[in-house]
Amino acid sequence: MAKLFGSSGVRGLANVDLTPQLACKVGLAVATYAKAKKAVVARDTRVSGSMLEDALVSGLLSSGTEVLLAGIVPTPALAYATKAFGADAGFMLTASHNPPQYNGIKVFNCDSLSYTDEDQNAVEKNVREGTFALADWRSLGKTTPIDASQVYMEMALKAVALKRQWRVVVDPGCGATFNVAPAMLKAMGCKVTALNAHPDGYFPARKSEPTAESLKDLANVVKTLGADVGIAFDGDGDRVAFVDERGSFVNFDRSLAAYAAYALKRSGGGTVVTNVEASMCVETMAQAQGGKVIRTKVGDIYISEVIKQSDAVFGGEPCGAWVHPRHHYCPDGPLSAALFLKALEDEGKSVSEFVGAVPEYITLRENIACKNELKHKAVAKIGATLKTAFPDYTDFSTVDGVRLALKNGWLLVRASGTEPLIRLTVEGESLAVANDITEKATALIKKQVEAEMK
Repeated sequence: MAKLFGSSGVRGLANVDLTPQLACKVGLAVATYAKAKKAVVARDTRVSGSMLEDALVSGLLSSGTEVLLAGIVPTPALAYATKAFGADAGFMLTASHNPPQYNGIKVFNCDSLSYTDEDQNAVEKNVREGTFALADWRSLGKTTPIDASQVYMEMALKAVALKRQWRVVVDPGCGATFNVAPAMLKAMGCKVTALNAHPDGYFPARKSEPTAESLKDLANVVKTLGADVGIAFDGDGDRVAFVDERGSFVNFDRSLAAYAAYALKRSGGGTVVTNVEASMCVETMAQAQGGKVIRTKVGDIYISEVIKQSDAVFGGEPCGAWVHPRHHYCPDGPLSAALFLKALEDEGKSVSEFVGAVPEYITLRENIACKNELKHKAVAKIGATLKTAFPDYTDFSTVDGVRLALKNGWLLVRASGTEPLIRLTVEGESLAVANDITEKATALIKKQVEAEMK
């Protein structure tokens, strides 16, 4: 059996890779592994959500688990509700920012933390071997509807108190934040204009991934209305993206770095966590506040895990997935949006001013062809060569591929997860520096690939 879990739970084409049979087995396997007495189940707006929810719930009920049904809510609301309702596990049916034909199952533990690799491997073993703990017919589980949105909003309103009336344009993109995000911001005193704030699992208005391209309508509305900020979410609300008061899309790395610096300033230093692909502007901003940066593998599961282990004050990935450990351990779009407004208020800055304090570096990417059976071996061996070629490196990491930090930039070499490619990412203080690092590294990788093929 192919590996079930990726870096964001079980995910695939609905009714092709992710079938009702598999959803039922995953429910049973998690219940067996967690010895679950109580679980919370929620979904985003995808058309396959209801089908997969019924199957997953059947598996849980057959194991004797009591199931709290949250309906359509954002992923962070599901994660928070799992903790707030004292459940042993939480299940979110979502494929996050992926197109509408995909769906997935993301699993959380009782502390709002995504299942780790260790947890996932144990669940996969149960699915593969069919080791399910089925309950006696007299001890089957039951379902109870809950209002997870209300519990989540109460937490957010306690966490954030805004003083001024922000003029906000919100774009949920017909996803799971369609009612929670506008209602929450209104309750905080914002003057809210909502776009695409109706549930539609086909995502007809825009792609579910919030990018500069997919948020052009939002940018135009912000500009036309003279709003303070545009806020957009992905399909399940674990990511947030911003448009500044001039109608310009805010670069993900820079908004992450700006908020990280604010979080460190507010806590008087500490640690922030990001992944190996994030810009070095995160270090630049963190160090200015006396903070430290830990880098993890790509995937919000790893960010959350390290935040908890290192007692970090904040963490996130440069895709808008931000984690606020004071509240829970799941990336949280709506809460991030509210906390971002609070940061602007505390600093007395507009969005463009707040993010404008972050230096902008040059990022270049190259793909080098390499057979699937050779790519991981080539990446594993390239580290020593790169260290020799860049003797002035300041940090070396193999947490996810090979990453070399330099005085004026960095480079990352990773095997593609899906294609016969080795991916090179380079960042430099200037275009000349980035080009120089890229040329040198590309030549070395190609040489290593040739050596592997002999």
